[in-house]
Amino acid sequence: MPRPSGRGGTADAPSTMTVLSGWLGSVRTAYRCRAYPTPEQVVVLSRTFGCVRVVWNRTLAARRARYRAEGRSTSYAETDRALTEMKKQPDLAFLGEVSSVPLQQTLRHQHTAMTAFFQKRARYPRYKSRHGRQSASFTRSALRMRGGNLTLGKTPGVLRFVWSWPGVDVAGLDPTTVTVSRDPDGRWFVTFAVDIEAPVAPEATGQVVGVDLGLTDFAVLSTGERIPHPKHMERRERRLKRYQRMMARRQKGSANRAKAKRKVARAYSRVRHARRDFLHQQSTTLVRRFDAIAVEDLAVANMVRNRSLARSISRTGWAEFRTLLTYKAHRDGRTLAVVDRWYPSSKTCSACGHLLATLSLGTRHRRCPGCGTRHDRDVNAAQNIAVAAGLVETKNACGADVRHEGSPSVRSAVNQEPQPARVGIPHV
Repeated sequence: MPRPSGRGGTADAPSTMTVLSGWLGSVRTAYRCRAYPTPEQVVVLSRTFGCVRVVWNRTLAARRARYRAEGRSTSYAETDRALTEMKKQPDLAFLGEVSSVPLQQTLRHQHTAMTAFFQKRARYPRYKSRHGRQSASFTRSALRMRGGNLTLGKTPGVLRFVWSWPGVDVAGLDPTTVTVSRDPDGRWFVTFAVDIEAPVAPEATGQVVGVDLGLTDFAVLSTGERIPHPKHMERRERRLKRYQRMMARRQKGSANRAKAKRKVARAYSRVRHARRDFLHQQSTTLVRRFDAIAVEDLAVANMVRNRSLARSISRTGWAEFRTLLTYKAHRDGRTLAVVDRWYPSSKTCSACGHLLATLSLGTRHRRCPGCGTRHDRDVNAAQNIAVAAGLVETKNACGADVRHEGSPSVRSAVNQEPQPARVGIPHV
């Protein structure tokens, strides 16, 4: 794998960042496409969704009750035995009417969620609601894929779906897991999880970049390029408010309210899909253009506590963008450097390293009091992120290397000169 120029790389990464790089021999990918179940299949799959919710919610409630009473966690084997006893209860006899595989998968998913919570990688699992997205997962023991026709356990007939990847032969597809889902807007989807060989690594470009995420522009690169914010929600907000007013005027429990609710859900789906498409495009472009990418470790969950900026931050999709960058860089053998969230990238001068004590959010341009260089706030931050990640090295006007590590209180090189430095090459 090509190494970026400068001090970058995994071996000597500075303490301010985490470097993710590598190459996968095989990867698991997912193909998600629209599904069109028959009315009979809708009945069976809806009943399966309900059984999945019951198993999830009752198991989660039992976990919480046991932990509060005894201070003990519950293993997967114990939840598996509890599911067997659950099926024997007269009021839960309907659990035996659907395939048992989605119920077992629900227990596995909950065990994985609990493990992620205790490892502080995710929040505590929540109860499932009938009003949100519904899903059920089938493994190879409960599905059959022959000639591009999909049949699920205890589901009548072949489930029709539309294949959207002409370069992939659906007839030769051997999925390990198939997940059937229904969005709140009423649309059905089927997702095939498939193990494939890792794609061919793209050629090295010899380019590195620092990325500063923001609200005025979605991202600003250390090269000076700006990625405008698409503002998907703002462009659709007027129609969404109208749909919400229509739903509010409908009587609760009526068919007209259900129709209005689907319109609201569909409007949200359009925003979500447009945002996801934008994030996919931008993350793919960065991974293809640059061998190494440096980003900040933003604490989005803490940033949305700012009531003035919470709405704007929530609509940007920074967390999802970081997730997409991570797996695409790992897949293509690129290097992703994550700089510590406390690194003062905006306050530090990328030319001489002078660190400001304060910098208001409204200040978009400033002149460095140390060397006199005029900076664009976002471009300067992106350049500092690239330097802090060790991807590039800069020289200030005095010829001193500028490298910022940790939570730097960088002493400007200009203060080391016997005479005050000015913009340009100093006189000797």
